[in-house]
Amino acid sequence: MPGQIVESLHFWLRGEYKPLEKRTPLTPKHAQQLIQNGHRVTVERSTERCIPDEEYEKVGCTLADYGSWKNTPKDTIILGLKELPESDEPLNHTHVYFGHCYKDQSGWKELLKRFHEGNGTLLDLEFLVDDNGRRVAAFGRSAGFIGMAVGLKQWAAQQLTGETLQKLNYYASSEELIKDIKKDLESVFAKNGKRPIPLVMGALGRCGRGAVDFAERVGLTDILKWDLAETKKGGPFRELLDVDVFINCIYLSAPIPPFLTTELLKEQRKLSVMVDVSCDTFNPRNPVPVYSETTSFVRPTLRVIEEPVFDVIAIDHLPSLVPLESSNEFSEQITPHLLNCCNSPVWSRAEKLFQEKTTLALAP
Repeated sequence: MPGQIVESLHFWLRGEYKPLEKRTPLTPKHAQQLIQNGHRVTVERSTERCIPDEEYEKVGCTLADYGSWKNTPKDTIILGLKELPESDEPLNHTHVYFGHCYKDQSGWKELLKRFHEGNGTLLDLEFLVDDNGRRVAAFGRSAGFIGMAVGLKQWAAQQLTGETLQKLNYYASSEELIKDIKKDLESVFAKNGKRPIPLVMGALGRCGRGAVDFAERVGLTDILKWDLAETKKGGPFRELLDVDVFINCIYLSAPIPPFLTTELLKEQRKLSVMVDVSCDTFNPRNPVPVYSETTSFVRPTLRVIEEPVFDVIAIDHLPSLVPLESSNEFSEQITPHLLNCCNSPVWSRAEKLFQEKTTLALAP
């Protein structure tokens, strides 16, 4: 399938299986572009997606039942965002989504074996890169932006009530999110005169820039911005203990010394909140190995240490908190490549990587 020159393709936008995932990789505006360029687009009905089904139907998409992608012809390209349900069932389509299976994550071999057994292909969204190795579509900016927001909200909760955050509610826009966090920070300042000092690790990347942007937009001026220059000596970094909120935004591509350790947290510290936007929780090379489970919008915070308090937020789909804006941003980036799907170096590189990783998964 990938590598062939195809006149017309059939894209199948599946419903998401991850609970509370409201984003979509393809909006009606961009689905219409695909259709106008001779492709077909089928959209599974979804009660969770941030865009109503009828908006897709209006632009010429065909609607289908949730989960019906399994019964489509093998040359259909299945488009999604988050992981498929765990199963032993072979996968015989070309799937485009975030597989989270190329960095030795839990279950990576089993997933790739399913593709091998079904003669299917994974074209992983995380590894669609241009000639310079830069990702062509990413939620990075949104993830950092919202990660900073949730981290500041948790810090404010510590100051006001001493508690962890309860269920997070979705926001219609980033402006609503900014307004809400500003209110929280103003309440803290009125109570004790404190303003948080955040440190953003990976501040020069898309994710890190998003985190810094949010902090600036809620009025913070004392923001520490770390990147390669600041981390070249290698961790752990005791400097992290001197800030209030630590936002980890790095893209992990190779083993590195940890930034923060459980032992380091036993020292005297100011640090009380860490947001692991990168969320490599189950990666054996996780650079912040101070927690052992992910969190969610229903349970956003993991209290790792009671006294002095240290809370961790590790939500692996943060952009879903403002789902419509983040979906529009991603769809705008990916659509030019979908228009040329399976017929450019972006896609051939992704297929080559899939074959390499599958070979590793099958090795004795």
